[in-house]
Amino acid sequence: MTKISRTHPLDLPEIRSIIANSLGLKDLASCARVSQDWNDSFTPPLYKSVVLSRHGPSKDTIERNKHLIQHFSIRSCFSAYEKLSLAPVRDKVVFDLMVNLTFTTLSLSINSIGPNGLQALSEALKTNSTLTTLIFGDNMIGYNGAKALSEALMTNSTLTTLDLEFNSIGSNGAQALAEALRTNSTLATLNLRENWIGDNGAVALSEALKRNSTLTTLDLWKTSIGYNGAVALSEALKTNSTLATLLLGGNDIVFNGAQALSKALKINSTLSILDLQSNSIGDNGAVALSEALKTNSTLTALNLRDNSIRDNGAQALAEALKSNSTLTTLVLWGNWIRYNGAVALSEALKTNSTLTTLDLTGNSVGDNGAVALSEALKTNSTLTALNLKGNSIGDNGAVVLSKALKTNSILATLCLQYNSIGFNGAQALSGVLKTNSTLTTLNLEEQLNRSQRSSDAI
Repeated sequence: MTKISRTHPLDLPEIRSIIANSLGLKDLASCARVSQDWNDSFTPPLYKSVVLSRHGPSKDTIERNKHLIQHFSIRSCFSAYEKLSLAPVRDKVVFDLMVNLTFTTLSLSINSIGPNGLQALSEALKTNSTLTTLIFGDNMIGYNGAKALSEALMTNSTLTTLDLEFNSIGSNGAQALAEALRTNSTLATLNLRENWIGDNGAVALSEALKRNSTLTTLDLWKTSIGYNGAVALSEALKTNSTLATLLLGGNDIVFNGAQALSKALKINSTLSILDLQSNSIGDNGAVALSEALKTNSTLTALNLRDNSIRDNGAQALAEALKSNSTLTTLVLWGNWIRYNGAVALSEALKTNSTLTTLDLTGNSVGDNGAVALSEALKTNSTLTALNLKGNSIGDNGAVVLSKALKTNSILATLCLQYNSIGFNGAQALSGVLKTNSTLTTLNLEEQLNRSQRSSDAI
């Protein structure tokens, strides 16, 4: 089948000629002004962010408007790029992108570019003076790609965000990037999640953090750093004065890692977000971190999801909340704090004046736990979001929560999905909405679906 090329009518010379011949000079001048005004008004924002895909603009169109492009992405489904089977040809495409365009953001995730393609891009980075964000996740760059990027970072002076998620760089790749971080003075965000850098990679990055003065966000989620890696990072945090966000989820740092981080938090004065989800720190790890929270004055968000924390750990955290004055978000999703843990946290909420978000999803607090939290909601003046999804709360717990909401004027979000709330509980909560003027989100989805199915069956 012959492929029909679609051309805009105004791009055909014969059509333009007919229009021009039928208009007077004044009308032609007016059309020219309108056309110019249209281009000046709409073309710049139209090409500010461009996605090169099967249905996106052509490469010729991009070339004509390259001076307007600030954010550029190539989707993995872009057939023209996928068909470039010869590596040198693919590498040249990447290199030309960097050399010829003046964008600030380049996204090339999931494009099978590999280390050679990144080598070409890295060469361009050495002289490029506009790119600030490079997103290069899942491209199989390996150690060689990381090494090439490291060399570019030693001379590049504009890149602030580098995303290398899931690229198999290994510990050697992390060590190469760490060398660059020792001297680089612009990079602020580095994402290495799911790269299996191990404790050796974490140690190298930690040493770099002792000298680096610009990196503010480091994402090492699921990189197999273990507790040795956590200990090394903790030592760096004792002297580093710029890192504000550290994401260490899924690294099995256990109690030893949590204990080391706790000691660092007692000294560090810049870290504000710490993500330790899925690290098996247990009650002892929670207790250690709680000690740090009693004196730390910078941490605002702590994620302890899926850490096998029981009521003892929750009680320790609750005690810390009574004196802590900076933490605004605490995530305890998927632990086992149960009723006793809920009671302890409720007591803390009665006096704490900074926590705004508390996530207790999947902790089996039950109706009694809901009752305790309801008492806290009657006096607490800061909590705006409470997540109690999947906590075995029934009608009794829902009714008590609804009574608390009649006087509470702060809570904006209450999540109660996947509980055992029936018609009476749902009715009590919905009734509150008639008088409560601050609650904007009330999620009862699963209970309502279940009630509807029961009604249908009857």
